[in-house]
Amino acid sequence: MRVSASAPPPQAPRRRTVEVVIPAKNEAAALPAVIRGVLALPEVERVLVIDDGSVDGSAEVAARLGAEVVSQPYSKGNGAAIKRGALAARSDYVLFMDADGQHDPADIPRLLDKLEAGYDMVVGARSGLSSQASIFRWGANGIYNRIASWMVGQKIDDLTSGFRMVDRKKFLGFLYLLPNGFSYPTTSTMAFFRTGYSVGFVPITVRKREGKSHINLWRDGLRFFLIIFKIGTLYSPLKVYFPVAVLVAGAGMLNYLLSMLSTGALRFTNMSTLLVLAGMIVFLMGLLSEQLTNLQYKNVEFEPE
Repeated sequence: MRVSASAPPPQAPRRRTVEVVIPAKNEAAALPAVIRGVLALPEVERVLVIDDGSVDGSAEVAARLGAEVVSQPYSKGNGAAIKRGALAARSDYVLFMDADGQHDPADIPRLLDKLEAGYDMVVGARSGLSSQASIFRWGANGIYNRIASWMVGQKIDDLTSGFRMVDRKKFLGFLYLLPNGFSYPTTSTMAFFRTGYSVGFVPITVRKREGKSHINLWRDGLRFFLIIFKIGTLYSPLKVYFPVAVLVAGAGMLNYLLSMLSTGALRFTNMSTLLVLAGMIVFLMGLLSEQLTNLQYKNVEFEPE
């Protein structure tokens, strides 16, 4: 009588680990709590602190606490630090977070769960006025989210959050698009949507930051308007240009009708002609921008799910 050996029970798939990239500029006071919280998580394989030209000993503090430090010789900007960290990372998944203590490391497993469920980028979505630095920034973020949601046809809970986890290989395909400044979250989110990757959102509560913010209200107020236009340029320029073209050309036609009713002459005035031609030019600019945007993404290697 032959006894058959029982088959070993199937093993559960191994949970992937994540590397954490923390851009830091003069954050020596906040870094200890951030790094300790991150390193305490079993899901974290490595912590990379990108020292963006700090002069307060941030690099030394991070190294002493067990993080690997990549130092920039001078400050190049938050986006430049993010790009340096993405290139230095080795894992399949990378999480980006701020060094000022606003982001809770305990939220990292929730973002990892979402990413492993089939998403290519997962964003920690801030909720409520209490998680914003000011009413101005809260209002600006709300406008960003609404415009971006309209552009992509999907609800975007937080376009500008710096707490996000990505599939590193796919993220590397967009490094050439990312600016060196603070708008890398906007650019990366819209780029992922534009290429057809899956973007998910996980609600988080942001704590009060340690130290002084590097964001200036007046300087970044101008950046607010530039980002509005950049959202359209990154995703579908024609969605922005076409309504403007219709509005301008429509104003020209309205001017023509009013002139006709007042004078009885069936001819275009100089103002009517100028407005109609301007509307046509704006439309053609939008059409050209749409084609250029398509070419901008042609070299991105799309990895189907």
